[in-house]
Amino acid sequence: MSPQKETPSQWTKEQVKATLPERDPNSHKGSFGTALLIAGTKEMPGAALLAGLGAMRSGVGKLVIATEAEAMAMIVPRLPEATYVQNGMQRIAEQLASVDAYRAAAIGPGTEPDRMTEDALSVLLESSMPLIVDAGALSRRTYAERQAPVILTPHPAEFSRITGVAVAELQKHRADYAAEWAERLGVAIVLKGQHTVTAFPDGEVWINPTGNSSLAKGGTGDTLAGIMLGMLCCHNDWKHAVLNAVHMHGACADEWTKTRSPHTLLAHELAELLPEVWAAFES
Repeated sequence: MSPQKETPSQWTKEQVKATLPERDPNSHKGSFGTALLIAGTKEMPGAALLAGLGAMRSGVGKLVIATEAEAMAMIVPRLPEATYVQNGMQRIAEQLASVDAYRAAAIGPGTEPDRMTEDALSVLLESSMPLIVDAGALSRRTYAERQAPVILTPHPAEFSRITGVAVAELQKHRADYAAEWAERLGVAIVLKGQHTVTAFPDGEVWINPTGNSSLAKGGTGDTLAGIMLGMLCCHNDWKHAVLNAVHMHGACADEWTKTRSPHTLLAHELAELLPEVWAAFES
């Protein structure tokens, strides 16, 4: 590990307020682009649903979910606003479905780290859009230099798997390791956990001040990936989209615990809280 750097600054509420996009009254769904979410399997359809709900609440014009046919049947009743590509990961991996029309993409929630995921990711990496790599798409690999950003969103165990850094060691120096590996890989890293660290490949590092233990529950990371995907489509600055997504995701958890126990939060309730939380940042 490189020598310890100064403690990074926090990405504050004031900075979120200053960088949130305004929604032009003359805008239409095309103004905010179409996002691609490759997520979910028949065993884990909920991950695609949670990420999809997060994306649709976060400013995107249209959302396309590429998932298995069996998962679609379970997701559509809860998220009829999205459109779907049946068996979409396989179609993208085999280059039978184009990815050229999308403004941003996310891959990994509820997927397996297998050959098909790698092949689909390779197709996405050849595109010119911002790309979120989450969950089952996080593997040890290098990233060829590209014009558009790549954003990795690991929790500590996933970070350990893709870097070889032991979790115990990582947790002692979270910001330093996130910064080091963001620079090494040429990607942004959102290292989830208490005081989530966001490190950019140019050396910029921020600490998130929002969130609490209610987020220590399955599915909250899927929701974050979706919120980030939606925000990439409506922000002009991709860094602001990433930082604001992390901050608001945590702010939703903070809103929950104002009146309810942190034991009781369910991941889909973060997306339900987001409209109220977002409006507070606009006031």
